[in-house]
Amino acid sequence: MIENQFFSSDFKIGLLGGGQLGKMLLYDSIRYDIYTKVMDPNKNAPCHKICDEFIIGDLTNYDHVIKFCQNVDVVTVEIENVNTDALEFLEKNGKKVFPSSRTLKTIQNKSKQKDFYIENNLPTSAYKNYQNRSELISDFNNGYFQLPSVWKSAKFGYDGKGVKIVKSLEDIENLPDLECLIEQKVKIKKEVSVIVARNQNKEETCFPIVEMEFNDDSNLVEYVICPANISKELEEQAYNIAIRTARCFDSIGLLAVELFITENDKILINEVAPRPHNSGHHTIECCLTSQFDQHLRSILNLPLGNADLKIPGVMLNLIGENKNEGNVLYKNIEKILDISGVSTHFYGKKKSRLNRKMGHVTVVNKDIKEAIKIGKKIKEIVKVTAQK
Repeated sequence: MIENQFFSSDFKIGLLGGGQLGKMLLYDSIRYDIYTKVMDPNKNAPCHKICDEFIIGDLTNYDHVIKFCQNVDVVTVEIENVNTDALEFLEKNGKKVFPSSRTLKTIQNKSKQKDFYIENNLPTSAYKNYQNRSELISDFNNGYFQLPSVWKSAKFGYDGKGVKIVKSLEDIENLPDLECLIEQKVKIKKEVSVIVARNQNKEETCFPIVEMEFNDDSNLVEYVICPANISKELEEQAYNIAIRTARCFDSIGLLAVELFITENDKILINEVAPRPHNSGHHTIECCLTSQFDQHLRSILNLPLGNADLKIPGVMLNLIGENKNEGNVLYKNIEKILDISGVSTHFYGKKKSRLNRKMGHVTVVNKDIKEAIKIGKKIKEIVKVTAQK
């Protein structure tokens, strides 16, 4: 094969994870006519219909990952919970893996992730790591931290899971008995996100900073607003921190850097994700290059696209509201399709359940205030539930 001939060739991208992020990534791989091979444990995962090759397998199983990656040219992920020992072995044997196994190992464990920020002089909230619940209770009884505080499980947390605000000793005693950390509960004015793209030539660019609004009950992102309503000075500080973070990880591909802006205008890193991210879905409609296109460019060492904003916009997640799992029903979707600037995305998940991400809607408008107004209206109209 001719070097760097990715398009309409035998070159293969291996994608670990077949969820909605993978599905949206595949739209761009199809546009480029790049062969894609996907592995996911769910035979009906959103990617299964549109990739070139779909394999059912356990992403955390060493042998499954090794076997899957044998005949692909580059490996990437759309979820962090994958077997990093397998990826490390593949790297040592010449396979290109982005993000690297080292990056994934750090990010998979929130305690190690926080340690990484301190070791690299990156700003983050005060915290302490614990191996189990008894250590945590002992420290609280000895007055080593104050309540309320933020508890996080060190492993396997996602979409608001594995995170709790603890307000009393009873709350602590009812926590799962596992490796965890306690974070200082800082007074937050805004939560923002910057997605950084870097390729192997160390070219780098940032997508416009976004502001995130969360649902208090589910701890899931409800709205992503672009651009964020912050000062130019804070915006530049956020870009600087995000790029420094990506450089410290030596990340290739995308790195979504979630940040807190405190009441005193101090910027702290909350968490990062080395892949396309929920805070970048709006880029499909709002930016000259989408996050998914940019991820492909980055891992293939192609020139990065211009990430500038074409038009302001708001993204709202479509979240399952039914407590009992059932066949999904999108209520009142037809009532929003004739609204100017509205784009709908359905992830292809047949079953809806409480707090499951089922799709998203993007609203673009030259006036961001009008986009927000329309987005709030849509949130009231559209309901995701299950058929009776």
